[in-house]
Order: sequence, then structure tokens, then C-alpha cells
Amino acid sequence: MTREEIDNNGDDMMIDDPNPKIENEFNVHYLRIYYGNLFPYSDIHKWLSYGHDGKHPGCDEYYFGRREFSFTLENDVYLRYKSFKNASAMEDAIKSNFPYKIDIGAVYSVDPDKRHAYAHSGTNLFTPVERELVFDIDITDYDDVRYCCSGADVCAKCWPLMTVAIKVIDTSLRDDFGFKYILWVFSGRRGVHCWVCDAKARRLTNEQRSAVAEYFRVYKGNENNAKKVDLMGHSLHPFLARSYVDFLKNFFEGELQANQSIFSSKEKYEKILGMITDEDIQSDLRGKWENSARSSLSEEATSLLRWEQLKKTLQSKKNKAPSLRTCIEEIVFTFTYPRIDLEVSKQMNHLLKAPFCVHPKTGRVCVPIDPNNCDEFDPLAVPTLSQLIEEINAGGLSMDVDDDSDKSLLGKSIKFFRSSFLEPLLKSCKEEIESSYKTKIGKSKDTFSW
Repeated sequence: MTREEIDNNGDDMMIDDPNPKIENEFNVHYLRIYYGNLFPYSDIHKWLSYGHDGKHPGCDEYYFGRREFSFTLENDVYLRYKSFKNASAMEDAIKSNFPYKIDIGAVYSVDPDKRHAYAHSGTNLFTPVERELVFDIDITDYDDVRYCCSGADVCAKCWPLMTVAIKVIDTSLRDDFGFKYILWVFSGRRGVHCWVCDAKARRLTNEQRSAVAEYFRVYKGNENNAKKVDLMGHSLHPFLARSYVDFLKNFFEGELQANQSIFSSKEKYEKILGMITDEDIQSDLRGKWENSARSSLSEEATSLLRWEQLKKTLQSKKNKAPSLRTCIEEIVFTFTYPRIDLEVSKQMNHLLKAPFCVHPKTGRVCVPIDPNNCDEFDPLAVPTLSQLIEEINAGGLSMDVDDDSDKSLLGKSIKFFRSSFLEPLLKSCKEEIESSYKTKIGKSKDTFSW
């Protein structure tokens, strides 16, 4: 796709295709009303300030002002390196530009909006110094293992792939890495985003971020590989073993089989047979399944029966070759393990869509997801822009962002963001600021006493 630089803004503004498709659920007028009444500016500012609110002598009053924001405007006009001194400045900019998308970037060493002034000094002062550890999972990356939808489409049959991804990654981030302050957000259309906001996560170097990302790497194949997962060794890594036992195995044999019936036709089961390295086993199973092609069983029952036959065959032959020992697990991982866009996680300066944005293709709000109740999340039930406008019209001027009651469409999401994520996070941040300040004062006293 070609991009055309705008002369007076350099790398701040670029234009893409001038005629994006706008669905009925989304239009500029609706967006103006949403930003004017419902977008939680104060909550976003509190989150991204991490306790640096100017109320404590240990605060960095310039912290929020060094955060990069990016706006995508109508006709794909793209504004990068925006920064704001405070919540009011951010709110004014959003209300005057009404961006179709807001992306959040890193905290830099200097104000991103003034980076050109530092560039002329000849030193590389403009560099990212903090950034949440982020993860991006898109259901389009599962197109080879879902048969209900493809591309940007999503439904109740394939969304559970996102649910199990949340469970696997969230559990590992907490249990294996010790992170506590994790925000999961619906992308607004076909995936989920994860923000790890602990101080130690925000201060990871690019090399450390890459190490964390690679820890989750299992799916290594592409569409040209029959075998996309290779679990080497006699036993699984403890993280993989826990994921398999606690989440993946039951999901594969339960919901996935019921929703996708992955063995029900020759086209489907040939993909799975291709993951078995022993040609004799392939031939044996293929013969059984071709002979039972006219069975009166339902697709789901047929799929479950063939899976049991495959497991029994592989278990009886697993001593025949080392590659067969983990073949059952490899099949399960291929279909169910989270397919993370690892490159998003590796660099501090990578942008990610802000929570509570509105997706311009669906009109749905990017609401938080409770990882403890992610089974209950329905992407097709997320409120759309037009539904929110109808609610505002029905409620009159009393409808605003401070309404976090369960009665309003966004109320439950805002309430969860504030009480379950933001309040515990800010408590931790302020404790850290206080501790650092006391340590600094203590060192100063030691110096003076000397």
C-alpha cells in the first residue's frame, strides 16, 4: 500500500487509501458524540500516569507528557508522536480530531512532540525508556484450524480459541513471571490485546521482551508445513505441560470438537494425518476412516470417534519412533495453543490500540475482558457505537462516562476497568513512588551526616 508524506508534517502524517469503507454502526457524527460523552479520559490518564499525578514529592510530573499517542483520522490520515501535558490536553486533542483509532506507544526520554528539537543537537536523546509488555492475538491466524469462519469474521464457534489463549497466557504471566497487573482488551473485531503493566514489565529492555516472547513460541510452522508444532524431548516443559493439562486437552476434546468437528471429513482429517511422521500409521487410520465415511453418526460423534482411534493407535506405537511420543500433544497444540504475534511484544516502540476505542469496521468498543470470567465474554454482544448513541438519546444529558452502573451498556466495562484493574495498579504505583522517595531522602541524609 503506498503512503504519501504530507510536507508540512514530515513523518507525523501519512495518507493511505482515501475511501475507507464505513459500516452502518460507525460514522463521524456518532464518534463525536462518543468522545464528547463516554470516552473515559480521566481513567486512561490515571492509568498511563502510573501514580505520577503531582500529588507526591517523589512524582515525575513530566511522566505522562513523555508518552507517545498516535491518531488515525478519517481517510487514514496518520498522526504519530503526539503527546499531552495532562488529561485535559489529551481530551481536547481527541475531541478536536475525533480519531478513528487511538494507539498508545512508549514513554520516551523526552517529549515526543518536541523530538525534532532534540534531533538537531546531534545526540540520540529521543529513545523509549518505558513501555508495557504487550501481546496481540488475532483470530485470523487460526484460519487453518477453524471451519466456521475465515478472515476478519468471528462467531461463537471460533471465539473460544481466543478464550483459551487468554487462559494460557494470563496464567503463565502470573505464575511463571510473577506479573500482577494485567489488562486484557477486546480488539473490537477479531482478537485480543494484553497489557502487562507491572513496573518490572514496563522497564524490560527489548532483549528481555524478546526473551519473554520466545518463551511462548511453540507454533513455528506456516501454511506450507503439514507439521507446525514440534515438541522435542521426552517430556514437555512445565509451562507447556500445565497448559496442556489445565486448558488445551479438555478444550480440544470438548468445545473444539463440538464446534469444528475437525475429523469429520477427508479434507479435515488429512491435515491431521499429515502431522504424523509414520506413513504406516497414516495409511492404517486413513483406511479405517474412508471405510466409515457413510456412517450414520453425527459430524461431532464421528470426529470424536476418530480422535479416540488416533490416540489409541499412537499410544500403542509410541515406542516405535521418538517422533511419535509427543504426537498427540503436538496435534492438540497445533489446533489450540495461542498464536501470538510475537514481533508486537519484542519492541518498546511498538504501538497498540487504546482501550475504549471504537473499531471503525464494526463500530464495537474495545472493552476490557475479565480473564477470570473470559468464558462469559461474547464479542458479538459488545456494545456498538450506534447502540451507545441510542442509549444517550434515551437517557438524555444524564448519560455520561461516570455512569459505571450495570444498567448502562458501557457501565460494567468501565466499572471492571476501574475497580479490578486501575485501583489495585495505582495503589501499587503510589507505594513504589513512596518507597523510592524515602530511599532517596535516606541517602541524602546519609550524605549530609557525613
